[in-house]
Amino acid sequence: MIDVLVVDDDFRVAEINAKYVGKVPGFRVAARAHSAAQALAAVERGAIDLVLLDHYLPDRTGLELVHRMREQGHGADVIMITAAGDVATVQHAMRLGALHYLVKPFTFAALRTRLDSYAALRRTVDRVGGRGVAGQEQVDRIFGALRTAPAPSAPGLPSGHTVPTTDLICDVLHSADHPLSAHEVAARTGLSRSTAQRYLRHLEQAGRLRLSLKYGDTGRPEHRYAWVAP
Repeated sequence: MIDVLVVDDDFRVAEINAKYVGKVPGFRVAARAHSAAQALAAVERGAIDLVLLDHYLPDRTGLELVHRMREQGHGADVIMITAAGDVATVQHAMRLGALHYLVKPFTFAALRTRLDSYAALRRTVDRVGGRGVAGQEQVDRIFGALRTAPAPSAPGLPSGHTVPTTDLICDVLHSADHPLSAHEVAARTGLSRSTAQRYLRHLEQAGRLRLSLKYGDTGRPEHRYAWVAP
């Protein structure tokens, strides 16, 4: 079993993430933490393989916590799960060795994909590790194990559309208290604006979203989308 530490300052979000982890075979939640201090204490107690880490914590940022963990010699792997979608934070996370970066809000399918690739990485390292020295082929396998392949289109979706991304956009629109533009949907999901527009257009044509126009000073209307209750 892979023991996971779930770190999020929001108790409700931490509980949801923990339930998600519990649904993935081979993973179990070893502890929850709602601050960097609690998380560091959990890591220091040992038996933590993977940390699902929020960036915005009350006492220090998630990346500051990762830096502190490495300074103290803690080797637990890290997957960032955060609303911080700015490029600087993403780059910093990569430099500190985060294995994946999942932008909130996300679906269970998106998290499971990252956990499955992490489990594949551990299996690959275990197989290669028995040989003592890794050649280029083995190194390529290790790095390749972390790649997450795009999910195939599901029946009823246009080519190139996936269920997790569709669910993510639907979740954002469903929880919004006012119609959103493609730019706003892209910002809340971490998708590109063109991708958001493509999915929004399909959902509107399928009758799941209502399209309205907002006219500004330029005279060109802005398309805004609202969830249509079933």
